[in-house]
Amino acid sequence: MSPSSYKYSTVPGFFLQDDPTIAAADIGPVPPRVGLLDASEDRWLKFKQEIGHLNDRAETGTSYKVFVFGRHGEGIHNIAGDKYGRELWYGHWAKLERDDKLVWGPDAPLTPLGKDQAKDVRAVWEAEIPFGIFLPQSHYCSPMTRALQTCLITFDGISITEKTEPPVIFEDCREAYGLYPCDKRNTRTYITANFPQFTIQNAFTEHDELWKPEERESKESVASRAKTMLDWIFQNDDKTFISITAHKAIINGFFTVLDRHTYDTPTGGIVPVVVKRQTVYS
Repeated sequence: MSPSSYKYSTVPGFFLQDDPTIAAADIGPVPPRVGLLDASEDRWLKFKQEIGHLNDRAETGTSYKVFVFGRHGEGIHNIAGDKYGRELWYGHWAKLERDDKLVWGPDAPLTPLGKDQAKDVRAVWEAEIPFGIFLPQSHYCSPMTRALQTCLITFDGISITEKTEPPVIFEDCREAYGLYPCDKRNTRTYITANFPQFTIQNAFTEHDELWKPEERESKESVASRAKTMLDWIFQNDDKTFISITAHKAIINGFFTVLDRHTYDTPTGGIVPVVVKRQTVYS
């Protein structure tokens, strides 16, 4: 038999964010222990052992990885949206690039608060290092400036070092595209020059050929991109602990593929998830 498809699901019960009855607003962007429910001194040793046991006991064609999905910190477009309110923002201003004071397109960067939010995430990781927290072994990131900035602020020097593989930029990891200039990415040349710490997936054009001024990407398309990326990671990356720095829409696209409840990830928020992949044979 040959594999015909892959089925993805989650293994809940490890993290506070797993509970569908608790709102993201009540959990906050970065809960203590990145949300791990176990508060014992040897919590991360036990967690890593349990993930190892899951993989050791897995049936043929089944494997497990731990993903930490991180949403970028506050961007210029976020404060512009707050300034005008949802109706005016999406009805008019979001389709433009600026007003008389703010410039949010193309490719909105972080605000000072957004950078501080990324530092808050870093501080939670650092606080758990003495307790043996896993550090991401592989990093994947959206090509949008706000996500690239967030990834570096959070992990540079902790799990992104000269001794580790550089984080990889994937087109499929970006925000839902089209209609709003804040979600139109910069050129490959710009990204390479301004973020040399990253490598770029080969299938990445110089200009943004996906963004269209009159059409917004559908949720189905976003979920399809998320599945493509999950397939690629499980097929090509043998690491267990994975970081993905991205955006709320694509994070929920991943959750759709995982048959997990959606999550209103706040700016600067993180959602750790234990992911199970099963091979479906024809």
